[in-house]
Amino acid sequence: MSALLEVNQVSKRFGGDQVALSDVTFSVNQGEFVSIIGPSGAGKSTLLRCINRMIDASSGDITFDNINVTNLRKRDLKKIRTKMGMIFQHYNLVNRLSVIENTLHGNLGKKSTLAGVFGLYSQDEKEEAVKILQVLGLEEHIYNRTDQLSGGQKQRVGIARALIQNPRMLLCDEPIASLDPNSAKIIMDHLRNISTDMGITVLVNLHQVDVAMKYSDQIIGINRGRVVYHGSPKNITKEDIQSIYGSEAEDLIFDIGGIHAS
Repeated sequence: MSALLEVNQVSKRFGGDQVALSDVTFSVNQGEFVSIIGPSGAGKSTLLRCINRMIDASSGDITFDNINVTNLRKRDLKKIRTKMGMIFQHYNLVNRLSVIENTLHGNLGKKSTLAGVFGLYSQDEKEEAVKILQVLGLEEHIYNRTDQLSGGQKQRVGIARALIQNPRMLLCDEPIASLDPNSAKIIMDHLRNISTDMGITVLVNLHQVDVAMKYSDQIIGINRGRVVYHGSPKNITKEDIQSIYGSEAEDLIFDIGGIHAS
């Protein structure tokens, strides 16, 4: 199986000497669920933003769907981004608009500027949005303003907005960091189903080691911009957690054996 995403020796520097990423290399196959874990400031968000070119890597190559995205011009980049859905920690929704309107915004990248400005969506697009919202358990809220929703519901709208693009991959930047445990489980279950049932690759930044171990096909551990662990959650050890989290690890080294057994 050829990789859908290949990240090869990617580095990112801000200013002269602040190194956010250093020689990051890994690959992800179609339909895999991959968690990127590490302490705050490790470079997790920077990595996702380099992958979809929200920011440019300083060096290295990123290949998605057999296209090197690091060299793409604006028009080609816009096209490739329609295959990469992005889900944000703080939702990035338009609060005054309804759930279905926010969902349809996921198609703006495929529309002309004029169609986007006037919100011109086809009947097929509207029906697809309703279908996705039903799958995510939001059918009762389709016409509600998003500022009337809970955090977990807002994040499901964010997922719907990404799914309507018909992406090959979802990039999820700390999607459960602002949620209570019950809402977080609902979001992670939906993301896992999207990977398993729809064959969409999911790359998710997480701070919660136990969540990453429960849901992931592979885990990438980052510390100070470097990959210090890359492998199956089944193989991760207390020493690996220590190398990923450093001084924070003591708070995270719960019963790993118990998690492996569960």
